[in-house]
Amino acid sequence: MIVIVDTGGANLASLRYAFDRLNQKAKVSQDPNEIQNAKAVILPGVGHASHVMKKIETLGLIKIIQNLAQPVLGICLGMQILFEESEESIDKMNTPGLGILPGKVIALKPSKYTTVPHMGWNKVKSITHNALLDSPTEFYFVHSYFISETAHTVSVCSYGENKISAIVNKNNFWGTQFHPERSGLSGSLLLKQFIKAAL
Repeated sequence: MIVIVDTGGANLASLRYAFDRLNQKAKVSQDPNEIQNAKAVILPGVGHASHVMKKIETLGLIKIIQNLAQPVLGICLGMQILFEESEESIDKMNTPGLGILPGKVIALKPSKYTTVPHMGWNKVKSITHNALLDSPTEFYFVHSYFISETAHTVSVCSYGENKISAIVNKNNFWGTQFHPERSGLSGSLLLKQFIKAAL
């Protein structure tokens, strides 16, 4: 079974429905045993980095997530917390992440032609072969923070002067800055690829 970790985000139901449409059972859970024994784990992403990390810490899930050996997919904020730290905070101090991937999440910069948040459809292209995306495809984004290109970036998109890591991968950990559950057919195909790799 796929387990969606309940971090208090607002997209839990839409994620579960996205898997339902693919005839794949997914359960929302905060239970450490269910998370550890899942075939695959989803870290959802709507909310604030500080609040989500506090929730994960309160639930006693930090070490559990860090040591997961099955496929893990972080979505939007769920991807950002895979990194070491984020500028998104409530006390002007960087918010520590899970530290699974090296790097720092930073704020998007508005420009003459772009606003923050980055909201809407944007083309994603792969810069190296990866199991989730094999050709340029548009996905739906909603975010104000991002990770720039790193050694673990496998797909990118551009927004004004910002070069965004759209998909990242390290071993069994994957992350998408966009929302596949809000991305129609292209999102369904990506989730289908993740399921194929996971199951």
